[in-house]
Formats: sequence, structure tokens, C-alpha cells
Amino acid sequence: MNMKRITTLLRVLALAGAIAPMWAQAADFPSKPVRVVVPYSPGGPADALMRAVGQKLSDKWGQPVIVENRPGANEIIGADAVIKAAPDGYTLLLGSEAAFSLNPQLYAKLSYKPADLAPVSRLVTAQLMLVTRPDFPADDVAGLIKHLKANPGKYTYGITGIGGVLHLAGAWFNQLYGVQTSEVPYKGLPLAMQDVMAGRVDMLFAIAGGPMPHVATGKLKAIALAGPHRVAIAPDVPTFAQAGYPEFDASVYFALAAPAGTPEEVRRKVADDVGAVVSDADFVARNLTAIGFEPVRETPQAFAAFLDLDRGVAAQRVRAAGVKLDQP
Repeated sequence: MNMKRITTLLRVLALAGAIAPMWAQAADFPSKPVRVVVPYSPGGPADALMRAVGQKLSDKWGQPVIVENRPGANEIIGADAVIKAAPDGYTLLLGSEAAFSLNPQLYAKLSYKPADLAPVSRLVTAQLMLVTRPDFPADDVAGLIKHLKANPGKYTYGITGIGGVLHLAGAWFNQLYGVQTSEVPYKGLPLAMQDVMAGRVDMLFAIAGGPMPHVATGKLKAIALAGPHRVAIAPDVPTFAQAGYPEFDASVYFALAAPAGTPEEVRRKVADDVGAVVSDADFVARNLTAIGFEPVRETPQAFAAFLDLDRGVAAQRVRAAGVKLDQP
């Protein structure tokens, strides 16, 4: 065997030696409890989603999946906790576009970079629904915009965090349609909805499953869905596009990520197993449809490609909304 072939063989063996531990790590994963940081308070849609998914994963893996709530600072607290963890797949983040795409655009100084979070997979997408107090003097998008334009600065919308997806949806709505409404921050969506139902705040955007029970009883008025199509839990509520305003889309998603450096094979295994859970028909019927979630099954590479596009859209929306923040 000549020297060139020997050198090539040695390189192949070295590469195999480097890859083998990753394969072994993925095959054995998980061999201990897995922690998932949810950057929201207990009881909300993201928390309910992860607890339902976590129980199914625990059954499949034979290891506990521990949900740890780390709310606050537009998902920054949760993201910080995850990026400081060992890159072995045993600590994950369930975040939204706030953590993955919006925060780098919103904050002049941020304690983490997008590259600090390694993509795993989106779990679900959802559409935001625009709802108003029941006695609001408009019943559809055209009427709402007309009334808001005639009364600049008079009306308010509830949000669950400065710079969050609900805030950005309202700010972008203002910018697109030339209206002036003011945000009113709350610590959680239930408090915001209570004030809209009581007439102390005029409207808000929320994941469709949250307000629909109150829409059904007449305590809230549904105006439109800010997404690509109608949803099963609100078949009579049109989308903005169907109402003649196709440029407004405020769809959201929740996704898993790991600390940078987590082996691809481990991330792929988590993505495969999570995808199997959320795409199961019985799981969808029991845990997703009523909230307004739709399942997504994708690889880490597909999620990474999605994020490339999503970050461009996020930059556009933040510029349009004119929102800039300092990290708390």
C-alpha cells in the first residue's frame, strides 16, 4: 500500500472515530431526565403544549421530561438558561419567534446570539385572532379600521410583554393600516382577556384557542384570524386575507432548540420523536385542535432553513413597527 492510500485510510479511520461517539450518544439518548425550559408562566398555551408532549416523550423514552418554567423578558431568561447548559441534548428550549428571530432585531444589546441555539424542530404553528370587547362599534376588519382611523389615539390593545409577538402584531397592524392604538401590558393573557371582556381595554391579538370560549359565549367579539386559513375551532371567523387585507399575517410557532454544539444526531432523534408525537391523530385531537395549534414535523435542517427566512421577516416587521428595546 502506497503512502497516499495509507494517508487516506488514516483520515477515514479518524473521521469514523470522531463520528462513532455521536452515533453512540444518539443511540443511547436519553439515558437520564431531559429538562425543557418553557419561557412562559404555567398554564398558558406553550406550557400546556410542552407538558402534553413531554408526557408522551417520557413514555417513549423511559426517562422523565421535566418542564421548567422560566418566564420573563420576552423569552430571554429562558434562552439564557439553555445556552449555558451542556450541549448534550438534556436541556432544551421551547421558544417562539421571540427567542429565535425577534429578539436579535428588537434589542440593541442581547445576552445571546441566534447561533447560540441549535435548531431541533418546530412543534406547532398557530394563528393569532384579533378580538374586541363585545360592544365594540365594528364587526369586521374594514369597519374596525375605519372606526380606528376616525378616532386616533382613543383605543387600546392588550399585550403580554413589550416586544413580544402580541405587541408586534398590534404595532404592525397600526403601521400597516395607519391607525393609532396604544398597548396596555399585562403579565399574562388571562388578565388581558378579562380586561377586554370588561371593557377596560378595547382589543387584543391572541392564539385562537385562548379567546374562542369567550367568543362562543358572547363575552368577546372575533374580528379575523391573522393567518393563511380558517381554523377548525373557529370555522365562522374569516382570515384577514378573506376580509380583503392579505398583507397582514401574524402566524406564530413554538419550536425546540438546544445549546449550540449539541450533536446533530441527538437533535435529529429528538426531532423525529417529537414529530411522531405531535403528528399522531389522537394527540392532535386531544391536545392541539382546541388550543388552535397545528402540528409541524420537520428535521433540524428544515427548521434551520425556516429560521433563515423567518429572521428576514422579523427584521421587516420590527422596522415597520418602529420598536427598539434595551434588554431588561
